[in-house]
Amino acid sequence: MHPAAGPVRTSPFYWNAEVRPGLRVGFTSAAAGNLALHVGRDPDRVRSNRLVLEASMGVAAGSLRFMSQTHSDRVVLVGEAGTRVPDADGMVSRDGTDALAVLVADCVPIVLADASAADGGTGATAVVHAGRAGVGNGIVPRAVQVLREQGARELSAWIGPSVCGSCYEVPEDMMRALAAECPEAASRTRANTPALDLPAAVRRQLEGSGVAVEQVYGAGTACTLENDGLYSHRREAGAGRIAGLVWRT
Repeated sequence: MHPAAGPVRTSPFYWNAEVRPGLRVGFTSAAAGNLALHVGRDPDRVRSNRLVLEASMGVAAGSLRFMSQTHSDRVVLVGEAGTRVPDADGMVSRDGTDALAVLVADCVPIVLADASAADGGTGATAVVHAGRAGVGNGIVPRAVQVLREQGARELSAWIGPSVCGSCYEVPEDMMRALAAECPEAASRTRANTPALDLPAAVRRQLEGSGVAVEQVYGAGTACTLENDGLYSHRREAGAGRIAGLVWRT
């Protein structure tokens, strides 16, 4: 299937592709089910959804690494925090052999990868959770910094579905505060009320850090609020979380 066509609505993926030999990046759809243990009242269903997702990815059951996301500026290396589920909003696999996940339902999910070891790179990968607070506190450039500290040189990024700049309405002072740090964040809704364009802000932060942002072609609009094939906290609070993923095959 041509990537622009995207998967069908029943697919557990909004989009997924082999972005480098043996390396895949994907973003789930609501068809994968809720993947967040902190949302809803059925943790057993979430665990089952995760197992089904891992099987569809072709990775070992229970191997997908998640974070406890708190809108912080903390980026951790897999294993360094002494816990399988670290308190962080960015997670780095030094050689890319760990399957990583980031959960969102309007915030911006970002996947990062260095050139493969075969091309002289480290093969390192990362996932990042960037909401309004994350964009403001620099979680994105911080993740890039940590990757480069591990020896990454040729970084690419994939930005997944999130609420768009025409839908993320906020108070005027909130928009101005973030725009003072990142002008690309300033936006207006279709009703001309103040809004934030977090995907544009994330793209600017990545490109400003020397990271190549690659295209994601998904099933329908990438706006979580407008696309009912995705989860949106603004549309239905507590409905679920989609995941941004990176893994080796």
